[in-house]
Amino acid sequence: MSKDVGKMPSRRQIFAGAVRNVTGALLAGVGAAVLMKRHRLVREGKCANRGICRGCEVFDRCGLPAALSAKSVIARTVNVAE
Repeated sequence: MSKDVGKMPSRRQIFAGAVRNVTGALLAGVGAAVLMKRHRLVREGKCANRGICRGCEVFDRCGLPAALSAKSVIARTVNVAE
């Protein structure tokens, strides 16, 4: 019986583990919510990148007015440079 008592975690260890697990779950939940919101905005045709087209990961297939305008400017710039 004395061997089992030494292996039991202390109250502090249990509390620290619970806090660690809850914090990890909250961070994962917030990350998932952010990703879901971004995908929903893109599906609804709203800019998920706040109108900053350069460097946007969906710029090539984006059909929003700001992206189309940026694409036409890039196309004109490339044609002028050639």
